[in-house]
Amino acid sequence: MNYEYFIARRIIAGKVYKSSISAPIIKIGIAAIAIGIVVMMIAIATGIGLQQKIRDKVVAFNGHITIANYDSNNSQESVVAISRDQEFYPEFKAVEGITHIQAVATKLGVIRTEDDFEGAILKGVGADYDWRFFRDFLVAGKLPDYSDKRNEEVLISQYLANRLKFKPGDRFQMVFAKTDLNKPPSIITYHIVGLYNSGFQDFDATYIIGDIRHIQRLNRWEEHQVGNFEVFIDDYRELEQKGIEIYRETPSNLNTQTVADKYYSIFEWIKIFDANIYGIIGIMILIAGINMITALLVLILERTQMIGILKALGSSNWSIRKLFLYNASYLIVLGLLWGNLFGLGLLFLQKYFKLFPLDPNVYYVTEAPVYINLGYILALNMGTMIMCLVMLLIPTYVITKISPVKVIRFE
Repeated sequence: MNYEYFIARRIIAGKVYKSSISAPIIKIGIAAIAIGIVVMMIAIATGIGLQQKIRDKVVAFNGHITIANYDSNNSQESVVAISRDQEFYPEFKAVEGITHIQAVATKLGVIRTEDDFEGAILKGVGADYDWRFFRDFLVAGKLPDYSDKRNEEVLISQYLANRLKFKPGDRFQMVFAKTDLNKPPSIITYHIVGLYNSGFQDFDATYIIGDIRHIQRLNRWEEHQVGNFEVFIDDYRELEQKGIEIYRETPSNLNTQTVADKYYSIFEWIKIFDANIYGIIGIMILIAGINMITALLVLILERTQMIGILKALGSSNWSIRKLFLYNASYLIVLGLLWGNLFGLGLLFLQKYFKLFPLDPNVYYVTEAPVYINLGYILALNMGTMIMCLVMLLIPTYVITKISPVKVIRFE
């Protein structure tokens, strides 16, 4: 790099904000980069956060893959029993990537109080049940314990508790109809030991967690008979493949269904978030790039005399173009810096203080969840930097058209 080139870089860097023409345009360009990064960061964090939160809540109530009897029953109640004595239970050794398998059963019933009633599904679980999701959902009381003898402890949702004016420690009656409608229904008095709130109102309004042995007794099943199995895998991205592998390793009288197939409309809906994220990223990078192109053009036009002098001293077109690209890079870095500060600040405020609530009837969550990961933040910054620099190659082409003779003569 020659001496004149070094001086030119210092001139541009030192006076870029002092020009009455270029200063506001440069600031607008930096602001466009910063706002673009903030919007893209929020779009990715909330989009992925919503996908993961909704997916995890559905999985909490159903598992990743369900193994049930191969029949035409489409209700939410376990009608036909299957044996717990299977080669894949309690450990599914034939397929890799399975973290847990548990036996459950469901039974439709009606909660009865002195002045109200509410329909619900009793989900029967046993000692093999994985409570990790409900530990996060627990808002009052404790989790029930079914590792010993049969008991009447249940976990109900805060939504049902508010509707029926329940609290931990209360007891209520639940009525279950029998297959023979001529016989009187069965009534069980349950003891509430805890309240959960998943934020997924469709499930919270539906499920009560109780002892599976009650359902076995109500359905006149043997101790080894259950409604279905719930399988959990360690990588959701392999859901479809694992579903196929599990199906191949189960008996012919059993069927498998992934959670994405069971709740097809929900999972198709959250897939739309990906298209929204890509669209927002594309638009924001385009806007930021156009603003930087405008700013760089103004800088070039203001420095035409300097460009002419450098050319007269022997500098090549590409070396002068690099000079402006270096300074444009500095402006882009400034925009990225401010954008990351504001963007990450907003995301952490939402993560820890829940500033922006959502309607659970529409979004299945009570607040906007955020996903913060260093990987996508670095990729977003690098991608923005590279795309903007590529776009800035266009305005620097003007430099090749500047004639040093005409510029110096005009001056």
